[in-house]
Amino acid sequence: MPPTAPTTPARRAVVAFLAAAAVLGPAAIPAVAAPHGPAAGHAAPGQGDAARLGYQKAVAIAVAKGVFERGDTAVVDRFVRPDYIQHNPTAADGSAGLKGLATSIHQQFPDARYDVKRAISQGDLVLLHSNVVLVPGTKGSSVIDIFRFQDGKPAEHWDVIQNVPDTTASGNDMFSTLSSPQVSQPLDHRLTQANQELVTKAFDELMVRKDLTALDRYWDPGYLQHNPQMRNGVAAAKVGLGGYFASAPQLTVTPERIIAEGDLVAVHSHYVNYPGDRGLAILDLFRVRNGKIVEHWDITQAVPETSANGKGMF
Repeated sequence: MPPTAPTTPARRAVVAFLAAAAVLGPAAIPAVAAPHGPAAGHAAPGQGDAARLGYQKAVAIAVAKGVFERGDTAVVDRFVRPDYIQHNPTAADGSAGLKGLATSIHQQFPDARYDVKRAISQGDLVLLHSNVVLVPGTKGSSVIDIFRFQDGKPAEHWDVIQNVPDTTASGNDMFSTLSSPQVSQPLDHRLTQANQELVTKAFDELMVRKDLTALDRYWDPGYLQHNPQMRNGVAAAKVGLGGYFASAPQLTVTPERIIAEGDLVAVHSHYVNYPGDRGLAILDLFRVRNGKIVEHWDITQAVPETSANGKGMF
């Protein structure tokens, strides 16, 4: 998707640095209970896959809320692996960096909030889509974090960050669920695999192969758009993406990871507009209902030239 206008370098650095706290995850999802008890880090014996996935989401949320909103360094020792791997380009590896981050952020932004809008988990991965607001009364940023878990603890983290604009082309904000039913948590868990296969095929045909007719095959005609620059509907998507493809004829899109739970499917990709371009990190999140893509959220971030941890964003 076309990138949005960047913010100032200083502000972008602060927001990106904050999202390193997302290595821990965001605020709170009422539907997911926070972990507790001496066995924290592992689902209780006998619990099935659903319990494990729910636990992973709860750990990510609990750690993030403690670190980001309260500056609680103890939560890092309790839940995060000491050797965790960071892909946020402004943050260092390891739990020690997270603890320093917790103290620094809380001192600078004591009223900051990490408002989680939706969470999905599959296998050892957790995805959190959040509205990060540093200063009350501002729109903040849209942030998607991906955590890889190992032995019940966050072991690796990727994120994508974008400022929330004042207006959008569709009139839809970057966070709400508008398709029916209007709930944020993933639904129809029995269809996870089918929905993942559908989105994987649709994304490959549309974004990798640049075949605009894929929109007719896999998307609902009136699908709802949360990309700030795009209007609702397949017709508008054809115009918008057609223009993007024409303006970047050497565009390559490489999906790096796909995460699905129920009717929500996320694709984390590297978009490179021309050879030698560092490109964009983009996270597309799709909602599938009745075999069609009905709603879409995304976040776009330019890949920087350098990284504090020496790693790429992918």
